[in-house]
Amino acid sequence: MPFPNCPKCNSEYTYEDRDLLVCPECSHEWSAESSAVENEDARVVKDAHGNVLSDGDSITVIKDLKVKGSSSVIKIGTKVKNIRLIEGDHDIDCKIDGFGAMKLKSEFVKKI
Repeated sequence: MPFPNCPKCNSEYTYEDRDLLVCPECSHEWSAESSAVENEDARVVKDAHGNVLSDGDSITVIKDLKVKGSSSVIKIGTKVKNIRLIEGDHDIDCKIDGFGAMKLKSEFVKKI
């Protein structure tokens, strides 16, 4: 009987360990009973203060962020409009004036 794909990284190499299903690629563990429920639930992304974010929201950066591969910094208080939520470690895709397309982590922003 094949096991379901990992709900976190969608890996097909999951295996069973006692009452849990385990993903060897991302180390995510979940119960077999809840796997059907997790697949139906939508992914919820929250900002640094616990507010739920959605596509099209406006956010503010709450910490100076270094831009990888550049000497520039995104300053605290930078406002970003019309965000788009994506899967992955950096879960916000947006355009920042003066920087261009950027991916941000939700833990470093707050909803306006």
